[in-house]
Amino acid sequence: MSTSKSDDARWFAEEVQPHESSLRSYLRRHFPSLPDVDDLVQETYARLIRTRQTGRVSYIKAFLFTTARNAGLDIFRRRQVVSIEAIGDLEKLSVIEDSPDAAESYNKQQELEMLAEAVRALPERCRRVLTLRLLYDYSHKQIAAELGISEYTVKAHLAKGMRRCTEYFEQRGVVPSSSAAKKGES
Repeated sequence: MSTSKSDDARWFAEEVQPHESSLRSYLRRHFPSLPDVDDLVQETYARLIRTRQTGRVSYIKAFLFTTARNAGLDIFRRRQVVSIEAIGDLEKLSVIEDSPDAAESYNKQQELEMLAEAVRALPERCRRVLTLRLLYDYSHKQIAAELGISEYTVKAHLAKGMRRCTEYFEQRGVVPSSSAAKKGES
């Protein structure tokens, strides 16, 4: 798809830029550990423009937010990659494991980091209830006594925390959306 620079500028100003503030809010909310979203916004725009040049962009807002999410996830993946130069001489390392267990361990570590981010995003009381239950194996009664709340409130916070963590993973494409799963059942 061949477009002129003035067409591109008009398209960007009319179709993309109006979504910038909501895009930035979305990125801050879904990637709170990023110190600055400017690079992520610019990467998103670059990917969007490259894709538009091939003529494959139809729903701008949906494509913009999906592209931003994917770019954000790419940043997290790159953070996990260690440069070979940083490792130095591989023979000096005491253990190098190239088995499926090492890959599984790495994947588990990523999942745990993402879970920690999801839990950090919870409201304070909900986060404390979830932490006491899942990390310290407190009973509902023990949590209620510890926090000075009713057992019913403990159950409500646990349900809310689990639901929000599930939503957190769905929004990042880690688990299939529950609405998509329900569609598949019918």
